Amino acid sequence: MQKKIVLEIINQPLCSYLRKMPKKASTDRARGGTPSSKRKRPLEEGSNGHFCKLQLIWKKVSWSVTPKNALVQLHELKPGLQYKMVSQTGPVHAPVFAVAVEVNGLTFEGTGPTKKKAKMRAAELALKSFVQFPNACQAHFAMGNCISPSTDFTSDQADFPDTLFKEFEPSTHSEDFSVYKPVNNELLSTAYRHGRLLCHTLDLVGHAKHRAAKAESEKNPVVLLNELRSGLRYVCLSETVEKQHIKSFVMAVRVDGRTFEGSGRSKKLAKGQAAQAALQALFNIRLPSHIPSRSKCHHLPQDFADSVYQMVAQKFQELTDNFTSMHARHKTLAGIVMTKGLDIRQAQVIVLSSGTKCINGEYINDQGLAVNDCHAEIVARRAFVHFLYSQLELHLSKRREDWERSIFVRLKEGGYRLRENILFHLYVSTSPCGDARLNSPYEITTDLNSSKHIVRKYRGHLRTKIESGEGTIPVRCHNAAQTWDGVLLGEQLITMSCTDKIARWNILGLQGALLSSFIEPMYLHSVIVGSLYHTGHLSRVMSHRIEDIGQLPASYRRNQLLLSGVSHADARQPGKSPSFSVNWIVGSSDLEVLNATTGKRTCGGPSRLCKHMFFTRWSCSPLSSSQWLKIIPPMPSVYSEAKLVAQTYQSVKQQLFKAFQRAGLGTWVKKPPEQDQFLLTV
Repeated sequence: MQKKIVLEIINQPLCSYLRKMPKKASTDRARGGTPSSKRKRPLEEGSNGHFCKLQLIWKKVSWSVTPKNALVQLHELKPGLQYKMVSQTGPVHAPVFAVAVEVNGLTFEGTGPTKKKAKMRAAELALKSFVQFPNACQAHFAMGNCISPSTDFTSDQADFPDTLFKEFEPSTHSEDFSVYKPVNNELLSTAYRHGRLLCHTLDLVGHAKHRAAKAESEKNPVVLLNELRSGLRYVCLSETVEKQHIKSFVMAVRVDGRTFEGSGRSKKLAKGQAAQAALQALFNIRLPSHIPSRSKCHHLPQDFADSVYQMVAQKFQELTDNFTSMHARHKTLAGIVMTKGLDIRQAQVIVLSSGTKCINGEYINDQGLAVNDCHAEIVARRAFVHFLYSQLELHLSKRREDWERSIFVRLKEGGYRLRENILFHLYVSTSPCGDARLNSPYEITTDLNSSKHIVRKYRGHLRTKIESGEGTIPVRCHNAAQTWDGVLLGEQLITMSCTDKIARWNILGLQGALLSSFIEPMYLHSVIVGSLYHTGHLSRVMSHRIEDIGQLPASYRRNQLLLSGVSHADARQPGKSPSFSVNWIVGSSDLEVLNATTGKRTCGGPSRLCKHMFFTRWSCSPLSSSQWLKIIPPMPSVYSEAKLVAQTYQSVKQQLFKAFQRAGLGTWVKKPPEQDQFLLTV
């Protein structure tokens, strides 16, 4: 609320003249009175007989009864502007529009889920560039004809006469105006000599901002979000009954093309959590009185996430000859970027991959020569393991410049660990398959009025991929392992979903069982999702499903990922998924192309990412003879036995599987054990 100060100064000679004038009935009647009506008590003269007593009247007024939006304000200040549609990106169910407007020789571009919101955003950006007032009335007052066009309206110092700000002193009578000073006597004398009525309107910005900030901090997050983005609708994702018949609700709201989620013991509390998540992510507003959600997800800075996405996309464009290669076609693209801290200037794309399918059961291999899962996220992880082997071998080089470039340092007690401040970020062009995909924004926006969903019965459940196809189904079998004979006789080969595998990486690390003999667990710092990204659910299914896993051994932890979407995601390519998967590792010049049905290269040879290749590097590289090994020779010759060498890793893995079962989320299904019982052949 803004305030207006009206200062009335009436000089004494005029007052005296009015008192000496005879009463006239006609004048009284003209003013609505009667000849017998009493006159108001005249103003008394001052003690010196020259001044009337000054009256300082403070009035609080609002600048505008009805607030005007940015489009109206900008039109009043700059009529005749032309808004142009720049682009439309994103999938059909969640489009992102970009609209631009040119003001004062500069172009401002706004984005939003509708053209209207994008246009509004462009107007807001344009206004912020030259106006620092909350609405058009104040802007007009500040930008009157007497104001120079070169005035800087972004300055904290308004271009008003100094007397308006410097001639007042604190008043002990009014708390609301304690920051202002009384009028200087010289100024009043001047006004008296000219017999003027001074009426100054002050923009009490500092005081108003203080009161507004205090009022905002006391607002409910739902109310505050509605003031910033009116017309929002909340949808109930789930209603569950926990122990002792305590209900729990999950509510979601879609704001500016992004979906935010909150949970609580009532729908009201859950709505507040969802609104707070939106306020913090979109407007950087955190209400002090708001209690954060237990399932609150941690967000990666948006500009950093966008930079990671752009680096991965540019590298893939480079490797596919500007997307002209036949292998540029993909449904899902994944990549891992390495940084030092969050300094994007030192970022490096280290692996890339694409793919959406798994091998047929008839092609399962008992020599470790086939890659079972060719989904992009899983291939990226295997390519990352290949990168780790190269970095360990680099550290063991006799050349000083080589081991100084390695990301590893040796530990005194044996083994290796990652250098300080090195972080890894996984980018995936769409939500990982499994429970994270099922609860993406396109699911809850198909019918905002509906509070039931077909998949809620299995919300958070472990899921398996469909053999040679796309999609996942909840785990239904109670056996922890498949049988070799059953698969060869026609049973479908079961592979766990990407969502569940990423949740597993958050406990065990990315390095796998073999490398755990050499190095400490290595975790992702963040996951960036291009499309179908659900703010809260992605965090819950990857981290919060297994909160009660219990105490973990030293160096292992329940990793808390930073999560983010991207501002402008590329639309998914139409048509069927290609039957191939590609991978690239830093240091290699070309893409390796795999037949996703057989798990081998298109020429029929084994991939550099297959189990047999990793076992060979584990056993026959300089690592096996290093004095810094965490294990004691002799080295096992069977792959399944080599995986058991890392006893702590295997113990934590069993602890994880039991945590899933205790939570009622299903049983982790393993591949037939026969596929790991192969000898090393060189």
